[in-house]
Amino acid sequence: MPLSFKQVLGIHEPALYMQSRRAQLLAANIANADTPGYKARDIDFRAALQQVQEMVPGQSGQLEVTNKRHLRSMDDMGGDEVMYRQPLQPSLDGNTVEPHVEMAAFTENSMRYLMSLQFISGKFKTLNMAIRGQ
Repeated sequence: MPLSFKQVLGIHEPALYMQSRRAQLLAANIANADTPGYKARDIDFRAALQQVQEMVPGQSGQLEVTNKRHLRSMDDMGGDEVMYRQPLQPSLDGNTVEPHVEMAAFTENSMRYLMSLQFISGKFKTLNMAIRGQ
């Protein structure tokens, strides 16, 4: 029975996409910490991943797509609706970026990204061992 990368990786491929998208937003927030009127943005990662997981074939009882024209790209999967962050201490200049909150969120997201990469790396090592017959 042939295996596909989607079967092997499961939800981890879309998770990496969502984590990299979130890292871009958090980095933009940190870079604009001193920009007057800048509104901090973020993705609700759990809700976005849940939405993407429902679209992954075989993960929620959905039928697997048989024609590549039916596949959705990661951008079309949705789940990454950008929301504005509510500040704990609003600034007088209208900027809602709080550097300590953004750095904590960026660090947590980075750790999750690395964890997903390590998991995927383990999957590929297991496949490589199976192919070699070890």
